[in-house]
Amino acid sequence: MEHSDLVLDSKENTVGADIRALRKSRDIRLIQLAAELGRSTGWLSQIERGQTEPAISDLRNIATYFDMPLSFFFRNEQAAEGEQGFIVRKSTRGTLGSRMSGLVEELLSPHLSADFEMLRSEFEGGAKSDWINARPTQEGGYIIKGRLNLWVNDKKFELFEGDSFQFQNEKYRWENPTETTTIAFWVVSPSIY
Repeated sequence: MEHSDLVLDSKENTVGADIRALRKSRDIRLIQLAAELGRSTGWLSQIERGQTEPAISDLRNIATYFDMPLSFFFRNEQAAEGEQGFIVRKSTRGTLGSRMSGLVEELLSPHLSADFEMLRSEFEGGAKSDWINARPTQEGGYIIKGRLNLWVNDKKFELFEGDSFQFQNEKYRWENPTETTTIAFWVVSPSIY
């Protein structure tokens, strides 16, 4: 199934669909991930298609492999009936990153099997990233609060509250040049988490 052919139904809104989206976003073959986990390709295929659920120990191994918190896979479990796959309440957002790394992101999208993902990004005061290599994505954002310096290739942009940006297939890095937290809304297509 091609990424754009995905239909949002109850089978797509599973832990398996998130695992498949993570694997595909990183160009990892099914057989490769199964081998890393010490499991069969058939087992992983059934997980990804929502035919069976992984044990907590397997899910922990998968989270570790993708450098994700285990709680990421349970963010939709708390959604009200009828809202799963459509609505993400503030109290149930999946959190990625840490204050120690200088960037904490909350996944605003209800699942990873869509054509894009939405993130709420908090850049700690003084935090900066290394260069992020060009990837086959389109990315854009809007500065909700604060200030952010953004380098796209060799061009530096100073962004302030209310400014927005967009780039495609470019290496980039960012820096919060202030002592206060900067908050941005970030969109990535296709999904990368």
